[in-house]
Amino acid sequence: MPPRMLPEPTPETRHFWDGCREGELRLQRCVACTESYFPPRPFCPKCGNREVEVYKASGQGVLWSYVINHRPRPDMGTEPYAIAVVKLAEGPTMMTNIVDCPQTPEALQLDMPLKVSFSKQTDDITLPLFAPAQG
Repeated sequence: MPPRMLPEPTPETRHFWDGCREGELRLQRCVACTESYFPPRPFCPKCGNREVEVYKASGQGVLWSYVINHRPRPDMGTEPYAIAVVKLAEGPTMMTNIVDCPQTPEALQLDMPLKVSFSKQTDDITLPLFAPAQG
């Protein structure tokens, strides 16, 4: 199986990928309006302020939306997998995969509580995935 396609960290996203490698989900927050946001960028998407800070997020969220992909991808295996949008406890949404539960509509209930789970891919990249918070 070919390796999974992975992101290339940039100076703007390095803090996020370093955090994932260290087992932390890191977000950014505007110093002026206190809005938390994702994906990483050097300015606040709400007010445009460039004074932003990086902080450790809780790693908690809820399943906001998803689609179950049934089309095999060589780098993802042959089983169906959920491509999901998770609403983080801090407010932003994040696209990810759901793990540690059946990839069925019966198991993937909207608003179900989730927690971050990290999957090391290389020495540099660890992906943030989400699993059901209970069980």
